[in-house]
Amino acid sequence: MSIFNELKNSLEEAVDIKTQKRQADRVTRFEVADVKQIRAILAVSQAEFAQAMGTSVDTIKSWENRRRNPTGLAAKVLATIQDNPAFYRELAEH
Repeated sequence: MSIFNELKNSLEEAVDIKTQKRQADRVTRFEVADVKQIRAILAVSQAEFAQAMGTSVDTIKSWENRRRNPTGLAAKVLATIQDNPAFYRELAEH
């Protein structure tokens, strides 16, 4: 099968799923950490949180306003902090 036909079939499948003519074989959901809530629980400022995360205050603001989403290692660290707030204190000490 040519790449064109594979793409065409994929797009037709996507349309069928969107119009509910067919169920999706799988659904992937990504949960993005709520940075503002995490900071509120920790009772730390944006500047303190940015320093502990090794990023800028502007990045923290972007995450909190959902203009950008944390990715890669930052997303994993935030998920860890969300599950275990005590981890933040260890991170902030280094």
